Amino acid sequence: MNRVLVVEDDPQLVRALLINMRARQYRVDAAPDGHTALRLAAVHQPDVVVLDLGLPDMDGVDVIKGLRDTTRVPILVLSARRASGEKVTALDAGADDYVTKPFDMDELLARLRAAVRRTETPPMSSGTTLIKTEEFTLDLLAKKATRGGRDVRLTPTEWHLLEILVTNPGRLVPQRQLLEEVWGESHSGKTNYLRVYIAQLRRKLEADPAHPLYLVTEPGMGYRFDA
Repeated sequence: MNRVLVVEDDPQLVRALLINMRARQYRVDAAPDGHTALRLAAVHQPDVVVLDLGLPDMDGVDVIKGLRDTTRVPILVLSARRASGEKVTALDAGADDYVTKPFDMDELLARLRAAVRRTETPPMSSGTTLIKTEEFTLDLLAKKATRGGRDVRLTPTEWHLLEILVTNPGRLVPQRQLLEEVWGESHSGKTNYLRVYIAQLRRKLEADPAHPLYLVTEPGMGYRFDA
């Protein structure tokens, strides 16, 4: 049974989350503020943290940073803050996912399940060199992509972008991180670069580029590789 730490100061919302999560066999602890959250996280070592950013004693981003000092637990932000800058700040601080309020409970629970799966799946080791999907195969050592038995020609930039995503399977990689790692800090705001190159990769690798199965967009936040 997986343990979830809910960090939220709205009692009605906490009650709704506890009812829904416990009905799905999660063990749930609740913290009404940031200091309590950090203490409970240290004591109970949750498998996932669901975190509001607007807490009464400290900003949720500081809670993320505090958690990241001691643990790699998946952090799912649940916040009314919708500005892309707020999302980027939370993700850069170490959050793994971001859901805005008001939200759909089924979607939140689906993201929670995905976070739990990532804790149960060993991270890709540095020695992993071959990635196989039903649609394509990537040889990271040879920097070679094949699809349907044929080589797929990727530019160095396309390969660099793809390599970052596939070596973080299931994890949301923020736009800013991708831009800075591929193009440098001076291009950290040029999200149009990502849209162009992700579209090119989908055309080359996905069976249906308009409905991608592997190179998934999280609108306003970043991209994820689903193996």
